[in-house]
Amino acid sequence: MKGNGTEGQAFAFTDERFADIQMLRYELPGFGSLTLRQKQLVYCLSQATLYGRDITFDQFGKHNLRIRHTLEAVYRDFRGDRSGSEFRALEEYLKQVWFASGIYHHYASDKFVPAFPEAFFREAVLAADAATLPLREGETAEAMLDELCPVIFDPTVLPKRVNKADGEDLVRSSACNYYEGVSQQEVEDFYARMKAEGPAEEQPSYGLNSTLVKTDGRIREEVWKADGRYGAAIRKITGWLERAMDFAENPRQRHVIELLIRYYVSGDLRDFDTYSIEWLREQEGRIDFINGFIEVYGDPMGLKGSWEGIVEYKDLEATRRTQAISANAQWFEDHSPVSPAFRKPEVRGVTANVICAAMLGGDEYPASAIGINLPNADWIRASHGSKSVTISNLTHAYDMAARGNGFREEFVIDEETRRMMEQYADRTDDLHTDLHECLGHGSGRLLPGTDPDALKNYGNTIEEARADLFGLYYIADGKLLELGLLDSPEAYKAQYYGYMMNGLLTQQVRIRPGKQIEESHMQNRALIARWAVELGKEDKVVELVSQPDSRTGERRTFVRINDYAALRRIFAQELAEIQRIKSEGDFEAARKLVETYAVRLDATLHAEVLRRYERLDIAPYKGFINPVLRPVRDAEGKVTDILVDYSEGYADQMLRYSQEYGTLG
Repeated sequence: MKGNGTEGQAFAFTDERFADIQMLRYELPGFGSLTLRQKQLVYCLSQATLYGRDITFDQFGKHNLRIRHTLEAVYRDFRGDRSGSEFRALEEYLKQVWFASGIYHHYASDKFVPAFPEAFFREAVLAADAATLPLREGETAEAMLDELCPVIFDPTVLPKRVNKADGEDLVRSSACNYYEGVSQQEVEDFYARMKAEGPAEEQPSYGLNSTLVKTDGRIREEVWKADGRYGAAIRKITGWLERAMDFAENPRQRHVIELLIRYYVSGDLRDFDTYSIEWLREQEGRIDFINGFIEVYGDPMGLKGSWEGIVEYKDLEATRRTQAISANAQWFEDHSPVSPAFRKPEVRGVTANVICAAMLGGDEYPASAIGINLPNADWIRASHGSKSVTISNLTHAYDMAARGNGFREEFVIDEETRRMMEQYADRTDDLHTDLHECLGHGSGRLLPGTDPDALKNYGNTIEEARADLFGLYYIADGKLLELGLLDSPEAYKAQYYGYMMNGLLTQQVRIRPGKQIEESHMQNRALIARWAVELGKEDKVVELVSQPDSRTGERRTFVRINDYAALRRIFAQELAEIQRIKSEGDFEAARKLVETYAVRLDATLHAEVLRRYERLDIAPYKGFINPVLRPVRDAEGKVTDILVDYSEGYADQMLRYSQEYGTLG
């Protein structure tokens, strides 16, 4: 499929499936109506997005790039039986590595287990052309294999990308590539000293853009900048950002791009803060982007930002919804059920748009968020505000791919609840995302002197719970009916049921038997749902019930909500406490909540959920194949249009990206 979008045409949202992953495609509605200048801006920003790919691979494990290059060399040049089980297993492993930007599961952080033997891998690598292998100067293929094979095949070597287990040295037990030779205590002490050097107000996010290394007993930062670590990739990014400036829609947008380039050159986090403030103030352009070291979920210490990129353009019709929310941000803050001491007296600069993604990169590719709120720095949110986006074409792709898959018939308790969800769930899901991103993350304030990193390894889970609870509380508020965002006072029940079902039951499909919940967003949902069951236990507000399956006689577990209004009061109680923990930096309270409600699984219930999903044959994870943006040129070489091509396959795209956008050896 080629063209400037597929309006009026059938679009294939689902593509290939492998392991536990279903690949999807997203379309670019309205792209053809953009001006040529806007399309060229999207194209240049997309190139800058794709050039960050190798950074993310390296951040997620120091062996990832060499392993990827080696696997790709074998995959391209293998002369044996490509239909044999061993090669097919290697192919699936490589597709998982591409998907996760490394050898660790993108959600669970566990190392992938190859289904092909080490002997086959060694033989295939040795048969490959040595010129295609990532060999260091003077290194033999045998020596390279001796280094890489234990990392790939030995389950005891670097087993987990991000370890958050209570009581362990989180730095030394995590395989992410943000630290070299340092312990958790040394990391904490290093950044505590930096924070002590100046006033807490308006401090940069120390550690966000560097690798902390210890050599000869000295600890120092290797900063990620144009002439520093990752410089080869960053210089490509800035080169395309410079080209993008020629197509900026307005002077402020051009200045924003200029400030990002300045930050990439200097590596100074104060330059990043300056850029972030100007980025959130730029509201006039239809085109926008995220490009840089942003989210800290991939660091057990919650300090280092993984590289990510998104290019986007506003969905003008749907944006009216989020603008109605952001225009009333002060009302929502003033009526929040949290203590007045933790509310913002004045909400500043809250803006929200519904957007269409035009290109995904780094930690947002192939799996992407569906909503984003930035900047992350608490002091910027308090003083200048935040910018939120909900990504409509990705949520639409998810919705279209899920139609008729039998999920609700299997997990929703009764026909009445299923009808309610069919009627309202898609709309309330989008609205909950809007509330989460637009207002939830931007709500509340830290008390004076509270360290933004006080919650340490529990900080990400608590922050996501805070934003989710804000959305859950207000999705049931009459204010949304007043604003015309919902048309029924009963609609919120679809969101409540879906959320509790996910937190108590269905998200467990993403966890392998014998494992616990470790990813921050999953912990957040489990925390909210399980805590709510406990808080409402006496009155049976929410409960898990067992019912026989009329087809098989097997007993199945369902969520039953007996009192939706009481559940809203429980969410208010949870939000008040979570905000207190955040505002006061109460580490022990955060630890107790997460460890009590958000980590452990009931093995019997987990096994049941896995069996029921297996019957449905639904992949628990989904990700996206990017469209290809192709410039059209006239006889003189001048660009006359940018066309959208949706035909590139997953493996073809990944191999092309490695060839065209590979920068880091």
